[in-house]
Amino acid sequence: MKRQTFLRTGLATLSIAAMAAMSACAGSDSSGSEGGGSGSETITIGFSQVGAESGWRAANTKDIQDTLTEENGFKLSFSDAQQKQENQIQALRSYIAQGVDVLAFSPVVETGWDAVLQEAKSANIPVILTDRAVDTTDDTLFASFIGSDFIEEGQRAGDWVVENLDKDLKVVELQGTTGSAPAIDRKEGFGKAIEGTDIEIIDSQTGDFTRAGGKQVMEGFLNSHDDIDLVFAHNDDMGLGAIEAIEAAGKKPGEDIKIVTIDAVKDGMQALVDGKINYIVECNPLLGEDLAEIAKKVVAGESVEKRIVVEDAAFSQDEAAEVLADRTY
Repeated sequence: MKRQTFLRTGLATLSIAAMAAMSACAGSDSSGSEGGGSGSETITIGFSQVGAESGWRAANTKDIQDTLTEENGFKLSFSDAQQKQENQIQALRSYIAQGVDVLAFSPVVETGWDAVLQEAKSANIPVILTDRAVDTTDDTLFASFIGSDFIEEGQRAGDWVVENLDKDLKVVELQGTTGSAPAIDRKEGFGKAIEGTDIEIIDSQTGDFTRAGGKQVMEGFLNSHDDIDLVFAHNDDMGLGAIEAIEAAGKKPGEDIKIVTIDAVKDGMQALVDGKINYIVECNPLLGEDLAEIAKKVVAGESVEKRIVVEDAAFSQDEAAEVLADRTY
């Protein structure tokens, strides 16, 4: 996977040799096999996923499960938090008790992780964050973050709007899960891009990254506002839900109301090709390869990049048509 590396905290690498000196695993994973321990050929990894709220998340889960296989040297224990932080914390504590070699998770929200991450640190279990970051003042609580630059994604969406559409627009925003890193950062990035213009966000609510949520919130927007020019959706699924609501209201998505989204999953790309979405900024869900690489390094006690940012594309209608047939997610 093409990627760039940078570190928000300014530290280039983090040595985790101390984490590699793990004691033998005391427990077993969810399938009953003994944990690998740092001396085992097989790396045991406990992964807690946010949920299954979108096409993006489904593709992300599949890639991780397809990559972290026994054939590739891993024993994966996987759990679905169903978008609840308490479920995720419970799963992480279960993995710590099992004595896995590595913890990995995509945090539901940014805050509230210090206690469980400190428990992992005390157990000498390195933590890898995927897709979403955490808000903590102690960056020794995790070894590495792998994911996209959400602020840049929001800014790229906003830049396209400023450069390609009328400068006097009324925008409604479909936000992602409240308190999550992509929702916070994509909003910030879009806001930066339209700052100083006459483009105005007239309403903004969370659709929880789901298609049903996007449809429901868009229905409310349409009932409350008769001057909507543009929908900015934090992900494709909410944008697809908005399309359903716009069509049900007798309007043409992509024409009467423009739509800009983030993710570039196949359903979203098809809507872009069909002219119902006007522009999509990609958020690459295929993080399994990088996760496997970093997990092997941390168990071996090697230094790793603190922040690994994957390289994302962006698509107009014509560009989407060129790549849609070969799209894997």
